[in-house]
Amino acid sequence: MATLKVRYPRGFDTEAADAHLCKRDRKLGRWIERIGPIATQKQWRGRFDPVDALARAILYQQLSGKAASTIVGRVEAAIGSARLHCDTLSLVDDAALRACGVSGNKTLALRDLARREAAGEIPSMQQLPWLDEQTIIDALVPIRGIGRWTVEMMLMFRLGRPDVLPADDLGIRKGIQLMDKLDVMPTPREALVRSARWAPHRTQASFYLWRIADFEVAAKTPAKRSQD
Repeated sequence: MATLKVRYPRGFDTEAADAHLCKRDRKLGRWIERIGPIATQKQWRGRFDPVDALARAILYQQLSGKAASTIVGRVEAAIGSARLHCDTLSLVDDAALRACGVSGNKTLALRDLARREAAGEIPSMQQLPWLDEQTIIDALVPIRGIGRWTVEMMLMFRLGRPDVLPADDLGIRKGIQLMDKLDVMPTPREALVRSARWAPHRTQASFYLWRIADFEVAAKTPAKRSQD
């Protein structure tokens, strides 16, 4: 008998997720009541191009938002397109990318991304709804400059997958530390164990954990959403 394919919707019912989290975890539930609703289905309705999103993720790495935005704007002007993919990136050589402010390592990463897209190795937006989270991670982390965290952010913010917890993220671990009043941040493994009760709505829990981390009185800036 043929195995039926599962189509994963883009986004989830955030109100149902909130209700589930409040029921399963009183500590998190109190924070949810304090913070209020933070995500709606509307955020996943926008146009999404996986290759373009990955290219922008590469360009934004280790830079402030303003600096990265400036570089992205220069690249768009150089290629004559607002979409970054193999065909448009091929219009400029490495020297032109460097002139836009793109580092050598990021240039190599963009070239690897473009090569893999041309070879059909990057799942398209039409294919992504039929792939589970781990399959998407396995397909994208071999790209130079793309790590698990970057793919997890795509799964959460672009594809709206409901049960993703980026356990390596400092903000996630800091949020758990503050919520549980721990002396030290939990390890990534401990964060995953702690998150078990939130399944299958760990994405929504993650959104709240980042907000909880921002409540730290001593923090002068929001907690980083990275493992750096």
